[in-house]
Amino acid sequence: MRKMFITLATVSTLALGACQSPAADKVEDQAEAKAEVINEQADTMPEGAAKEATEAKADAVQAAGEEKANAMDDNGEIAPSEVGATPPADAAKK
Repeated sequence: MRKMFITLATVSTLALGACQSPAADKVEDQAEAKAEVINEQADTMPEGAAKEATEAKADAVQAAGEEKANAMDDNGEIAPSEVGATPPADAAKK
């Protein structure tokens, strides 16, 4: 299940990657690489709280990298496409 999530996250990142600046892409790629190393460490651990904490750390590293990349591109604004939201009907009329 986790590997499926990682694959989905990677594919999603690649799809959105063209929308980011090269510097933001580099930041996000570095975070993903660090998260992958942490996940590989978790894969060698026995099941339990320590393994779950290590996996959570990897997720946090990747999320922080994505947030930093987003902040670099749009000054912290999150596009509706990144959260699945649609603009209000009033905005479309303007």
